[in-house]
Amino acid sequence: MICFDSTSTAYKMPFGAVSRGKLVSLRVYVPRQYGGVLVRPALFTEDLAQVEFGPPMEWQGRMEDCDEYRGELTANRAGLFFYGFAIYTHVGGNPVFLVQGGRGKDWPEERDLWQLTVYEPAPLVPSPLLGGILYQIFPDRFYFSGQPKEGVPGDRILREDRDGVPYYKPNEQGVVENRDYFQGDFAGIQEKLPYLKDLGVTCLYLNPVFEAHSNHRYNTADYYKVDPLLGTEEEFTDLCRAAAGMGIRVILDGVFSHTGSDSVYFNREGRYGEHVGAYRSPFSPYCSWFKFEEYPDKYSSWWGIDTLPEVKEENEDYLAFITGDEEGKGGVLRYWMERGAYGYRLDVADELPDVFLDRVHRAVRATRADSIVIGEVWEDASNKISYGKRRRYLQGGQLDSVMNYPFKNAVIDFVRGGDGDTFFRRVLQILEHYPRHTVNLLMNSLSTHDTERALTLLAAPEPHLISREAQADYRMEPGQYAGGVALLKIAMTLQFFLPGLPCIYYGDEIGMYGYRDPFARKYFDWEHIDGDLLAFVKTLAQLRRSLPLLADGEFHPYYADSQSLVFTREKNGDILVVGVNRDDQERWVETHSDLSAMRLVLGMISTDCICLPAKGVFLGVYPAAAREKGRDHSRVAKWEE
Repeated sequence: MICFDSTSTAYKMPFGAVSRGKLVSLRVYVPRQYGGVLVRPALFTEDLAQVEFGPPMEWQGRMEDCDEYRGELTANRAGLFFYGFAIYTHVGGNPVFLVQGGRGKDWPEERDLWQLTVYEPAPLVPSPLLGGILYQIFPDRFYFSGQPKEGVPGDRILREDRDGVPYYKPNEQGVVENRDYFQGDFAGIQEKLPYLKDLGVTCLYLNPVFEAHSNHRYNTADYYKVDPLLGTEEEFTDLCRAAAGMGIRVILDGVFSHTGSDSVYFNREGRYGEHVGAYRSPFSPYCSWFKFEEYPDKYSSWWGIDTLPEVKEENEDYLAFITGDEEGKGGVLRYWMERGAYGYRLDVADELPDVFLDRVHRAVRATRADSIVIGEVWEDASNKISYGKRRRYLQGGQLDSVMNYPFKNAVIDFVRGGDGDTFFRRVLQILEHYPRHTVNLLMNSLSTHDTERALTLLAAPEPHLISREAQADYRMEPGQYAGGVALLKIAMTLQFFLPGLPCIYYGDEIGMYGYRDPFARKYFDWEHIDGDLLAFVKTLAQLRRSLPLLADGEFHPYYADSQSLVFTREKNGDILVVGVNRDDQERWVETHSDLSAMRLVLGMISTDCICLPAKGVFLGVYPAAAREKGRDHSRVAKWEE
């Protein structure tokens, strides 16, 4: 018999992470074999070095071979905790700790216990992003306006063959230079704002836009200038203003763990003069930013790539340069927010120290109270350990949200052949570990600039089975593409209606595919748009934008098997029912509810069953008002329980 289920409110209230000082109510079933005379909840610190015991739990009675106990615990400080139940089998003895699986241990390990994330309570300013749709743009590859540019360095290769493959082969020194540009620009993005508005987009996330000497621009050359190929600072401001006029905000990529070696700050290549930059002079004002071991040629760099010298993020001069002073003046962050940026996505957040993240969040929020700071974290951000230290990203004052790679992986794995139960377990684990305000703002992607495109993962050969040359030239056969798109529709349905914010990687919505960098970074194929797929994505977007419950509604798994799953999103009695089916045969799922009041969007229904089409999607809206009007009260509405 299950002794305790932390994901069920029948055992733990409230569900998930809690604010400091919040009372947590618990119910546990203790196997009779322990014969406990006293049961107490046990709250461990994250290193399991200390344990605090809650008040004794009250015995409620016996059920089959277990005794039921109810009790409470409270965490009086923010942090990461783990908990179990201490069973005292005789007065004055040492407890046995009841852990996952109903087992007893003298002293548990982390994997034995349940996690409790405790965060600092803070006034929550409602985010305008809630319930919205993000759209990620790799600026060089979205759309070229045709407008001439000034000040473009002469060592760049300007591509006119926009259907061509990005250069990927290394030079004679074995380095991929990333110097070919397809010339996407701010004016081009602005020109396509009507397309994005029609798609339902409410926020743009732009990969780096600051001056840099590579097409990906993750090697910043000057934080106070936009890259000349993108346009001017005025054009950036015009884009932000025009987007805001359509209800679309703009988030920038903040690359702050390193600069480029070819930058005003380091200047190894000498582009910025002989006496500018830390590499060129030990008296440079930037010299204290960098980690020289033997000046000037031996220095720390990001992942050992010498064109990306690491900075000392704790250095006060660097901190002030990026975040401004303690009086709220100056700094790179404020500069671009004053020119229209709404917030930041922080590159490699796990390589940024706490003091830096604290200052970034404080500066961004001081500039705009409803702004957002999103971190690039590939794992569970609530218990992430980086460089030997447990991080506190989500405990208050650092990250408002993260890139949700755990959801991405769960969705892709399910659609490629995983089972529904495993999918739900993986989703619930993140929902349980993250604060609710973080969950509502999660960046839910299926593809990013750092991964294969989703359609490639779903329909093309595994990357390790195909050479880089073959990846560059890869083309799907029509039948293969059609099968992949059917699976992509299932994946995007999950992406759009799981808790958080769907983030469309530019071109996924029109059927673009490609292997990892640079093949997932091709120019947007405006000449070959899959109209059927685009119409489907617009249907998802329109439904999402029409349902306020998706901003912060509850998530409830309902049905799962080896090929399909059904879940609901609910708020104030309104219910969205989402079902997907990977199988070649349709599935009928009984609901034990009168469905006469349901508004069908996709799929079919009978009196009390929903139909999941073969390799298809079910979407239905079950409004509270209409349901009450025609309810058959003799029925048991299972998903309302």
